[in-house]
Amino acid sequence: MRSKSDVFHLAIPVDDLDETQHFYVTLLGCKLARRYPDRITLDFFGDQVVCHLVDDDEPKAGPLSLYPRHFGVTFRRAKEFDALYDLVLLRKIPFFKDLASRFDGRAEAHRTFVLEDPSRNLVEFKHYRDPRMMY
Repeated sequence: MRSKSDVFHLAIPVDDLDETQHFYVTLLGCKLARRYPDRITLDFFGDQVVCHLVDDDEPKAGPLSLYPRHFGVTFRRAKEFDALYDLVLLRKIPFFKDLASRFDGRAEAHRTFVLEDPSRNLVEFKHYRDPRMMY
């Protein structure tokens, strides 16, 4: 079982390290932990995201879909979710999906919004009204 001191690790593909760093560090406020010629490592709201530079000559085609692949943060406290949402508005970060409420009237009701990073990775942020529904 994971302890509170353990960190979740996720690696994602990116097209441009400078754009990626700007999006996650400058706009979202994540901490840059390390930078190498082929990747950056971020403190992504307490967990580790490694953005690996990929050489993908194929054009990005087709519409993006939240399913089956996305990642993000589920906030325990509404105050932190609201603060990040306000920051996104203040910095005019475009939404893939703006703030919405899902599963209203059910135990798993939650608020969510989704951003698209410069490499078309979808990043979802959410807060459950009932914290027992986080998992």
